[in-house]
Amino acid sequence: MKVSYLVLAAFTTVSMISCVSSKKFKAEQARYAELNGRYDSLQNNLKGCEDAKAEEARKRAGLQSDLDALAKQLDLLKQNNTSALKQLEDLSVISSSQAESIKKSLDNIGAKDAYIQDLQAQMARKDSLNMALVMNLKGALGNMDDQDINIKVDKGVVYVDISDKLMFKSGSYSITPKAKEVLGKVATVLKAQPDIEFMVEGHTDNNELRGNIGPMKDNWDLSVMRATSVVRTLQKQYGLDPAKMAAAGRGEFKPVSDNTTSEGKAANRRTRIVILPQLDQFFKLLEKKA
Repeated sequence: MKVSYLVLAAFTTVSMISCVSSKKFKAEQARYAELNGRYDSLQNNLKGCEDAKAEEARKRAGLQSDLDALAKQLDLLKQNNTSALKQLEDLSVISSSQAESIKKSLDNIGAKDAYIQDLQAQMARKDSLNMALVMNLKGALGNMDDQDINIKVDKGVVYVDISDKLMFKSGSYSITPKAKEVLGKVATVLKAQPDIEFMVEGHTDNNELRGNIGPMKDNWDLSVMRATSVVRTLQKQYGLDPAKMAAAGRGEFKPVSDNTTSEGKAANRRTRIVILPQLDQFFKLLEKKA
């Protein structure tokens, strides 16, 4: 009897140790899966930022090449004018009025050179601001599905595309709770740069509305109502300055994909936030040139 009791006690102890180890192992497995998921999300965010940075670098390289060529032409003109002026002075056949005219030409070339340098500085600053804005937006929306949100820079303009299935129910312009969460994150980034102006565009596919839905008669109405719903939410719920916002409806007439497939229609049903370039800076440069 005593031997049987000892065997039973030993078996019970081993079973308890095995049970505890199994629970700990499963807990570590769950923790590993969670960390691995976070790692994959961070990797996706990093790849998006690197892609945007590479695209900006390619565009900037093209613009820099054009500016370098123009700068070389200016250097050549300077050299030719300086040489001509020196020859005329040596021959003593130049009048004072002619010398003054040539001097003004040289001064104009110098002014153009300074103008180009100013343009280069403004371009570099705008590129830096756009890249910082894209990275801030991607960081704020980093845990969102890439299929539902797309952030890109095209020709110096930042675009944020949000899918229809995330923003609204079918045929509706009422913003979903999930969409309000997204808009709140976007608003946080935009409020940090109060000088930024932006436009909210509503887009639809080419399916016609069946009957009148409230005040809406067609896709024009639907796209406009969706855009105004977004700017109204950004203003009233998140405190963005309404003077910095605009709402526009594009209807079905600015598709990004083929409307003959369900996937294409889904891509075309979107809300786009367009961060408008600050053109007044470049107009001021043009005024200086004049």
